[in-house]
Amino acid sequence: MRKLKAALTALILCALLALAACSRASAPPGFMEATVTEVVDGDTVHVRLSGGREEKVRFIGVNAPEYTKEVEPYGKEATDYTKKHLLGKKVWLETDAQERDKYGRLLAYVWLSPPQGKSPSAEEVREKMFNARLLLDGCAQVMTVPPNVKYADLFVKLQREAREARRGLWGLK
Repeated sequence: MRKLKAALTALILCALLALAACSRASAPPGFMEATVTEVVDGDTVHVRLSGGREEKVRFIGVNAPEYTKEVEPYGKEATDYTKKHLLGKKVWLETDAQERDKYGRLLAYVWLSPPQGKSPSAEEVREKMFNARLLLDGCAQVMTVPPNVKYADLFVKLQREAREARRGLWGLK
């Protein structure tokens, strides 16, 4: 009887540990987990991938005002926005058709929490994707560079919404 109780307790404990492991946020296949280690400007960061490799990441589909060598209106605000939301945080990177630009930077959509699948809804993109948040809060404009066009149509709608509400750079005079 004692052996049965001990075995049952061990079985329940294993089941609880398995459930806890499954409940942690994990990315769908094709997404890379990373931690943001440095913010270059509003649309470019450095990350450490889960395997330890460092990458410079340029966000797909958006262009924030410059705040590096050249300083454009709203550049500081866009850079500060990205620092506030990403620096030191865990993110999930989704690539598109072209993985790198001519400068060797990894091109990615940056997710604040992993999407539920390979084809997230527009609402999930609005809530969880940082590229979309930059557009919605007026910290960047749409910049579509084929062949990376997975969310291009949605990004245009998000930018229009921010512009009509005069958010961020759209409120500048």
